[in-house]
Amino acid sequence: MANCSTPKTITLAITGASGADYGLRLLQQLIAADCRVYLLISQAAQVVIRTETSLLPPDEFTEQQLFWQTWSGAREDQLHLLARDDWFAPVASGSSSPASMVICPASGGCISAIACGASNNLIERAADVALKERRQLIIVPRETPYSHIHLENMLKLTQMGAVILPASPGFYHKPSCIGDLIDFIVARILAQLGIPQTLLAPWGE
Repeated sequence: MANCSTPKTITLAITGASGADYGLRLLQQLIAADCRVYLLISQAAQVVIRTETSLLPPDEFTEQQLFWQTWSGAREDQLHLLARDDWFAPVASGSSSPASMVICPASGGCISAIACGASNNLIERAADVALKERRQLIIVPRETPYSHIHLENMLKLTQMGAVILPASPGFYHKPSCIGDLIDFIVARILAQLGIPQTLLAPWGE
């Protein structure tokens, strides 16, 4: 995979919606692109990861940092796992938070909390900071069907400047496996972030 022309710092949050592989694949690609990543994984997401994948992250937070660093191939200074109540983390303040944040996948509950400005944990607070500072916020919902409440919350966030990028892969690239479908969405996220990728050829090529 091609590297970023200018390495970026990205906040990546993985919440408890089904589709953990979208977020995990994105993490791999961000690390491969030499980006610095602040990683937030909700408690529900840890359950989903253990359920949907073969990964078994440790329960101890201090051990999780090394686990994800090793799994993603990140350098020691490249990946920073943040606790849900680490209010002193850079992502909790507009004075030092990254220019871009991705929530992938984003649960309906997380989307609702962000739309209402709840900020009950660091994922919600980081998203709130991105919105108030007019920074890039990409939200990848993985739910179907959408209720009226889901649609209202996503519309509200779109009007605030967030990008809603549903985990709805296309098929024109003739996917041959689940990984191809995952890569379709990850490629679209990388395009939004301005990060070169080789997962999916541009339309017409």
